[in-house]
Amino acid sequence: MTGLLDSTAAPVDRFAPAHYEPEWVPDVVRRFRGRPDTLAVGRPGKVGLLELGFEYRGGRSELARRYQKSPLQIMRPLYIDPRRPDLPVVYVMSTGGGIVQADRLRLDVRCGAHTAVHVTTQAATKVHTMDTDYATQLVTIDAGVDAYVEYLPDPVIPFRRSRLFQRTVVTADPSATVLVGETIYAGRLARDERHRYDVLATDLELHRPGGELVVVDTVRLAPDLCSVTGPAVFAGTTIMSSLFVVTRLRSAPDVADALVEALRATSGWAGVSVLPHECGAWVRMLDDDPDAARAAMRTAWNAARELLIGVPAPALRKC
Repeated sequence: MTGLLDSTAAPVDRFAPAHYEPEWVPDVVRRFRGRPDTLAVGRPGKVGLLELGFEYRGGRSELARRYQKSPLQIMRPLYIDPRRPDLPVVYVMSTGGGIVQADRLRLDVRCGAHTAVHVTTQAATKVHTMDTDYATQLVTIDAGVDAYVEYLPDPVIPFRRSRLFQRTVVTADPSATVLVGETIYAGRLARDERHRYDVLATDLELHRPGGELVVVDTVRLAPDLCSVTGPAVFAGTTIMSSLFVVTRLRSAPDVADALVEALRATSGWAGVSVLPHECGAWVRMLDDDPDAARAAMRTAWNAARELLIGVPAPALRKC
């Protein structure tokens, strides 16, 4: 997203497919490509764009630039963290009630030097049943010098016969700290729906400002092609969560040890490892109970926060 929110850069055609479409879509998703009888890709309401630019001003981080196009939007940033009143909390909302076929969504978050920002969603992301084509969601996060960024969206819930590719690209200065979370449900658990989606694919990439690729994590869930319940995926559970902690504030082993210790008392399964080049650590958690899975993610987030910035995770109200 370099230059996207920079007034000195060349203008970007936000409505060109090259902007809102991912650079590539995995074959496991692209096999469903088609033209819906209803609204097709690029039609009004099918391209959701949200661009947020933060700068450090007057002792706190402020939203300096914003562009939004429905169905993605935000209200004003909220300074509701009692221990970090300088840190805004931003809730991303969707006016569409979820993701439907042929949707192309893009969220860009640029955090300047010395900023501290928390970005989350107002509610879970519901991926609705699809007859034709698929949906994509592209998230780019740019963390500048000494920035502290948390991107912790609520779970993705894929409905029966849904198809989604989600790509998250983080570009972080070596001095920046970035926490990125992801939670995937096996389906609508309250309806006893398990792995009835067609495909759910996610990519997470961490780059340095020069373009160096440091971390890659890929998830490919296609129940009709291969098992998604084995030990390397859901392991018989219904909720899979991940938290990536990219930082130089503490050593990678220290971050990993803090996550292990914090998660000892949780009810589900968890595995912790350091990231490549010891740029931090990450944890993947499995559970069957939504409340327990939510608590485990919060426990991991809180442990990382207390270790790195010395304050606990705040209580965030959501509807």
